[in-house]
Amino acid sequence: MQKYLVEFLGTGVLFCAVVGSGIMGFNLSPDNEGVILIANTIATSFALYFLISTFQEYGNAHFNPAVSMVAFLKKEITISELISYGILQCAGAILGVIFANYMFGLELIDFATNQRGGTNIYISEVFATVGLVMIIYLSKKENVAMSVAAFIGGAYWFTSSTSFANPAASISRAFSDSFAGISPDYILPFVIAQLFGGLIAFLILKLFKGDN
Repeated sequence: MQKYLVEFLGTGVLFCAVVGSGIMGFNLSPDNEGVILIANTIATSFALYFLISTFQEYGNAHFNPAVSMVAFLKKEITISELISYGILQCAGAILGVIFANYMFGLELIDFATNQRGGTNIYISEVFATVGLVMIIYLSKKENVAMSVAAFIGGAYWFTSSTSFANPAASISRAFSDSFAGISPDYILPFVIAQLFGGLIAFLILKLFKGDN
C-alpha cells in the first residue's frame, strides 16, 4: 500500500507545483513569459528534489508512467504494479492540477487552450524523456533527486516542448487553462512521444550498461 500511496501523493504534489507556479508567475508578471518560465522552472525543480529525496525511501518514487514502464521492462516491477502505478500517477496528477486551480481561484476544471503541436515539439518530448530516464538510471541512488531536478530545470529551457517528459503531465496539465496547460488535442501525441522516448532509453541503457 505504501508504495502506491507514494506514487499518488508524490505525483499530485508535483503537478500542483508545476501548474500552481505557472499561475503565480503569470499573476505577478502577466506580460513577461520569460519571468513566468523562470518561476515555473524553480518551483518544479525544487518540488522534484524534495519529493524524490523524501519518498524514495518509502517506494519507487517514479511519479511518471514512462519511468514506471522502463522499470517494468527492466523487470523491477510487475505488470500489475505498472498498471496500478500508471493509474495512481495520472489520478494524483489530475487532482493536483485541480487543487492548484482551486488555490488560485480558477475554475476547478478548465481545459487548456495552449497549442503545443508540431513534429519538432514531439521530437523534443522524445529527447527529453530519453534524457530523464537515462539520468535516473545512470545516477547513484543518493544523487537521483538532485540529478533529476537539475535535468528538468535545464530541459525546461533547452527543449522546445519545455520538457513534459511524463504522460501524467500531458494528461493532467490539460485540466488547467493556464501557463503550464496543454490543449487536450495534443495529449495523445505527447504521450506517444514520451513512451517512445522511454523505450529508446531502455534500449540505450541495455547497451550502455552491457545488460543482456
